[in-house]
Amino acid sequence: MIAIIDYGAGNIFSVKNALDHLGLESALVSDEKSVRDADAVILPGVGAFPWAMEKLAESGLVDTIKEEAAKKPFLGICLGMQLIFSKGYEFEECGGLALIDGAVRKMESPDLIIPHMGWNKLEKLNDCPLMNEIGDDEYVYFVHSYKAECADENISAYVEYGGRVPALVYDGGFVYGAQFHPEKSGDTGLQILRNFGELIK
Repeated sequence: MIAIIDYGAGNIFSVKNALDHLGLESALVSDEKSVRDADAVILPGVGAFPWAMEKLAESGLVDTIKEEAAKKPFLGICLGMQLIFSKGYEFEECGGLALIDGAVRKMESPDLIIPHMGWNKLEKLNDCPLMNEIGDDEYVYFVHSYKAECADENISAYVEYGGRVPALVYDGGFVYGAQFHPEKSGDTGLQILRNFGELIK
């Protein structure tokens, strides 16, 4: 079973619907035991970094997430991906879950429309299991104003939008993050979610 963490800051129903479509068993959860009992965990998210971290802290799930992400497949989506990094700088400096070393900062360019909203082509950088069966001309859907800054070794795929924007990140272990919305990215996004489901042993 895949636990979709419901902490009041996520696009939880669209993610649940996508997993249902793929035949992957999942449940919306908000308690420590359900997260621990799950075979895999998804952390969705929309909104502001510090607010989301505050909501996670109020839920009492921060330590549980850190512990479980060290031993079972974990996927952060959109803001949920940003939260897996060490720090965010949305409105104020705020500590994240620190599952991958890096920081999340505002996208800034006089030539760009921010927020970054729409479809962009994935560019592969490093192989990871979530990119299995993903071709070289695939597009995914984004809605965000902040981007991750991390080591190249943690980037599986990126898009070009005023420079390189990490799109799919991983730690080489159990932790993955998608800046885009796989549940809104057509067949490509569904394949990425299917690949995540196949990580469950």
